Formats: sequence, C-alpha cells, structure tokens
Amino acid sequence: MSKEYGFLVNGKWIKNAKKREIRSPYNNEVVGVINIPSLEEAKGAIDAAEKAFEKFRNSPSYERSDILMRVVAGIEKRKEEFAKTLAEEGGKPIKTARVEVSRAMTTFKVAAEEANKFAGGELIPIDIVPGNEERFGIVKRFPLGIVMGISPFNFPLNLVAHKVAPAIASGNVMILKPASQTPLSALILGEVVMEAGLIPGGLNIIPLPGAQIEPVMEDERIRKVSFTGSDEIGWELMKKFPKKKVTLELGGNAASIVDDDPPDLEFAVNRNCWGAFYQAGQSCISVQRMYIHDKIFDKFMDMFVARTKALKLGDPMLEDTDVGPVIDTVSADRIMNWVDEAVNRGAKLLTGGHRDGCLIEPTVLTNVPPTCNVSCDEVFGPVVHIERYKEFDEVLKWVNNTRYGLQAGIFTKDIKKAFEAYKALEVGGVIVNDYPSFRVENMPYGGVKDSGVGREGVRYAIEEMTELKLMVVDLKDYK
Repeated sequence: MSKEYGFLVNGKWIKNAKKREIRSPYNNEVVGVINIPSLEEAKGAIDAAEKAFEKFRNSPSYERSDILMRVVAGIEKRKEEFAKTLAEEGGKPIKTARVEVSRAMTTFKVAAEEANKFAGGELIPIDIVPGNEERFGIVKRFPLGIVMGISPFNFPLNLVAHKVAPAIASGNVMILKPASQTPLSALILGEVVMEAGLIPGGLNIIPLPGAQIEPVMEDERIRKVSFTGSDEIGWELMKKFPKKKVTLELGGNAASIVDDDPPDLEFAVNRNCWGAFYQAGQSCISVQRMYIHDKIFDKFMDMFVARTKALKLGDPMLEDTDVGPVIDTVSADRIMNWVDEAVNRGAKLLTGGHRDGCLIEPTVLTNVPPTCNVSCDEVFGPVVHIERYKEFDEVLKWVNNTRYGLQAGIFTKDIKKAFEAYKALEVGGVIVNDYPSFRVENMPYGGVKDSGVGREGVRYAIEEMTELKLMVVDLKDYK
C-alpha cells in the first residue's frame, strides 16, 4: 500500500479529506498519496512562518549551521529511501537518483559553512569627505523574512535543497510549494529538516496545484519568491508581484561547441552525450544544440551516434538504466511533435525518434533549420541536434541566436578562444572543456534573457534572500 503524506504547517503534519495520488511516469502505478491543503490552511502557513521568523531571525549562526549539518546526517540515514522515491515519482534512473541525493547533502553542507560566514559584514570608510574623520560605516546583510519557494519536477530534492538550505543559513523562514508531479521527496526532506531541530514554522510545505498558489503568494508578508520552472509562468509572477524580490531560474536550450582541437575527443563525445540525455533531457542545462568544427565533424558524429545507441532506455528502478521516462504523456506528445516538425522541414534523423508511452529514445538530429522548435525553443526531452561550423566568430553568433541564456560549453585547447567565448556568449555561465550541464552547488547559477533573473548557488541565493543595511557611527566627542 502506498504511503500517505501530510502537508507541513507550523511543525505539524496535517492530513485532511482532500487527497491526490502521485503516479509513476514509467508505469502509472501509485507511488504515494498526498494531502492537499485548503486555501485557509495554506494561508495559515504564513501566520506560522511570521511567528517563527520573529524568533529565528536572531538565532546565532552556529545554531543554524548545526541544524544544517543535522539535515545532512538525516539525509545520509535515509539516502536509499530518497533515491527510490526520486525514481518512483519522477522516473529518474536509480543510479542518477543517488547522485541527486548526494548533491543535496553537499548543498546543505555548503549552507552550513555559509551560515557562519553570513554572520560577518563589511567596514566602509566614511572619512573620504572632510569633516568625517571620526566616522565609519558598517554594512551587514539581514534576512528578508518569509520566502516562498516554488520548485520544479526534474530535481525535486536538490533544487528544493537550493531553496531551503540558504533560507535556513540566512535566518529566513520558508513556505515551499513543491512540484505537483514530484512532491514526495520534498515532503520526506521536510521530515528530516524538522527532526534536525528547525523551529516550527521555519519550513512549511504546502503541495498546492500551481494554479492555486497565487492567492497565498499575494500576501504582503511574503517578501521574497524563489521560483524555478517555466519562463512563461516565471515572468508572469514577476509582473503580478512587482514589490516582492524575485529570483527566477527558468528555461534554456544549452549549446556546446567542440572546436577542432578538443583536449580529448572521446571525453567530449561522452560528456556531451550524457549531458544531452541524462534526466531524459529534462534539465534546463541539458545539451540541446551542438556545434562541431568541420575538421572533426564526421568522426565526432560517428562516435556520438554510437555512444547514444549504447544508452539503455527503460525501467528507472534497474541499476543499468541510463534514460528513464519523461514526466508525462503531454510532454511526450509535444517532444515527438517537435521531432516530427524538424524532420518534415528537412532535418536528418540519425538515431532515435521512437516512443513507447513516456519513454522516448535518445534522439539525434542534424541539418535542423534554426527556426525549428527543437533548436530555438526548449525541448526538455531526450533530443539533441548537431551541426557543423567553420568559423569561430560565426558559431558564437549561432549560440547567441536564442531567447535563452543559461549556460554554454566549449571544448578547446586554445585559451584565447575560451576567453573569447566567455566574453561574447550571452549566458550566465561558460563551461570550458566540459558540457554546459556542469554544476556544483557553490557555483553562481542563473541566466540572462528569458532564462531568468538572479542567481542560486548557496552564497548567491543567500544574497538574494537578504538585504543590505548600513549603520554609520560617529566616534567624535561632542562634549
């Protein structure tokens, strides 16, 4: 029988009459049952968070750091349960689910370190103007208060950790709305966080449908919104709530350049292949577009297609599965329609292109017109297209020819070209000699253009969740 999960408000797990089944995208089996709060119950989380913040905002840094390290220990104790839940609710292959659990532990570890650093500040010289010889300024960051976190389905544990951990580290409190398709791992994390000693109301988890969250979010006591999801929804939230601080981590269609002198061609093939198809391509920094120098294009393509064909598609609970299902049939329909559109407009299908339910074969295309959806929009599925180029300046323009700008990758031995790419590419991060899907938890992570605003990565998320306050002191003796 599937486990039933309550929702978390003010340190209590609440169950009510309104329930919803969570089903596996692989076989449609019920993997859990959640309780849906009423609007009144959801708004009660704001009251609880407000009371918690009055106490937690002044908590010493060592206390917050200790809580975060106890969360790490709690995840460690339940790491296989977390991995299994990720595989069941989201279709993530079990071996990559374990990687996500490990990353979430790292996120909380980094936050534990940053909690102590956050206690510091900066001394500002005020005596740059005559008459202020005895004055000095202190600048510190202070927590905003209630942060609303809205997380996506694709990394339902670690991307929740990237909201919860910096909130705790900085003395904020959080109301979390996990993704509707994958709320179970967030609810288990809530159990771990409360067992770690976080104050009741410091974390509240309300698994509301997306359409029902705005009446909660409009409360002016919610000072900050941290949203990860689609660009359409994200920008609409910013329009509707202009007085709130907002971080938007939105879409992408990441490009990877392999120049004529990559340090290791086989490494470039393997990393880009994994970057295109891990998580069934459902990552904002999944490799979607690849540009290969004409001199090595044919050799690279042969190796890449062979590597793609070797990937195992199937049951996410099997240890040797590389690629699991996409999240639902609506997504699968859209992805396949986009592949068909590209082929009908002249693209060449090199491998893949078939579907069984939510399982889509890793698909490689070439000669894709740049106005096709699989090139100019975000596929969010196991599809990549590979094109050849001759001139470096030209390929940089191709990479920039998109409304997105999250991360890009370049493989080259030429350090000058690496810096040219760093300067020219309109993205939040340039990864040299690795795929654009590379991310470590302390990196500043975010994009430009339609990919969002603000940055995550624990220290940078803390900056987004706090505000600077100045105090000027005059030591002059007025007697």
